[in-house]
Amino acid sequence: MTTAPDARTPSDAALTDRRNFIRFLAASPVLTPSAVSALVGALSAGASSGALAQSYDVLRAPQQKAVDGVITAPEQALNVFDFEPAAKKALPPAHYGYLASGVDGDETLRLNHEAYDDIAIRVRRLIDVRKIDTSVTLFGETFSTPIMLAPVSSQGAFHAEAEAAVARAAKVKGNNFILSTVGSTSIEDVIAERGGPCWYMLYPTDDWSVTEALVKRAEAAGAPAIVLTVDRQGGRNTETLFRFRRDDTRDCKGCHAGGFANEVSRKPMFDDLDVSKVTNLYGTGMTWEFVDRLRKIVKGKLVLKGIVTREDAEIALKHGVDAIIVSNHGGRAEESLEPTIRALPEVVAAVDGKIPVLIDGGIRRGTDVLKALALGATAICIGRPYCWGLAAFGEPGVAAVLAILQREFETIMKQVGATRIAEITKDSVMVRA
Repeated sequence: MTTAPDARTPSDAALTDRRNFIRFLAASPVLTPSAVSALVGALSAGASSGALAQSYDVLRAPQQKAVDGVITAPEQALNVFDFEPAAKKALPPAHYGYLASGVDGDETLRLNHEAYDDIAIRVRRLIDVRKIDTSVTLFGETFSTPIMLAPVSSQGAFHAEAEAAVARAAKVKGNNFILSTVGSTSIEDVIAERGGPCWYMLYPTDDWSVTEALVKRAEAAGAPAIVLTVDRQGGRNTETLFRFRRDDTRDCKGCHAGGFANEVSRKPMFDDLDVSKVTNLYGTGMTWEFVDRLRKIVKGKLVLKGIVTREDAEIALKHGVDAIIVSNHGGRAEESLEPTIRALPEVVAAVDGKIPVLIDGGIRRGTDVLKALALGATAICIGRPYCWGLAAFGEPGVAAVLAILQREFETIMKQVGATRIAEITKDSVMVRA
């Protein structure tokens, strides 16, 4: 059987297309001669389209159509940092200041992230990592990723759909979500949007009857864990917030008129509660005896968020705590200059595998996730990054942040030769002195 002169067999067509593509590569202004040579070699050897996609990353990069350097759609983001300028542009100055602020000079906030630069990753070769499993199990529930969403208060200040949008993104990506007591959305609505339970972060107030009511409502809604925040006992000086507030010309007294009742009047978890005896949200007089009292009424798991020392971790074990989150409130609790990733190893050593240890603060890259897991964290929590996505683009922004971090994490996980979370160990990293 003969072939018509103007027709090509599939193999001939592929060869011609490959030659044309090689000519294009050779003329490309974005590739170095060495890169062209490597790609030509791969193509000449009949490299698969999958291999090409892995090698020629410039073809896969999103086109940037930023306005004044700010992305205008979530798919334009190259990393989670791209969402912060977009969030700043979208928010009133005081609202952005609330999201951006640490305390005092923001040094602890800054160090939370920069401390990850002191940890090098030890990569391994010649391990088949085509299939990996990033799932983790906490309190009997399996999540597809160790990347959790930390509690962030008042998300209605960032987007009209607030925590409901975050919950929907978490559902799609399989991330666990912790709701704040002073969230803008009720726990019932968050669980409905996520299609599954979420953890509940408790600000206990200084009125036990209110504390008890909050816990009972959260557990009745299906929260399997109550997360008691213990790092706000000393107050804080949020200078960055105060500076941005100076530039906000709106009349904010309608929402911030002072007094506890007004502060929580738009927070649905306080609906129908008598808060007349409450003087502060954080229970600043809490002691370990308070933890014991809380332990008696919490039917599910009790987690302490804000433990950063060996001593307190050891005490927490004695008081029946089920897990610890190493946290300094994202650098918003105190100007200690102690980043959470540096505090993590001593807390992990203190609990000695008896309970899970999680961490938040400064995690901005997939490599950060791996470093924290290698130093003993069971899972990690992010706060600001997903709120940047929420403020900038709503639910799609949150989903994009989670997708970027997961993609980066899977990439570095493969590069260290780990096919499952348990294979990420202290031998996967090296802490520089």
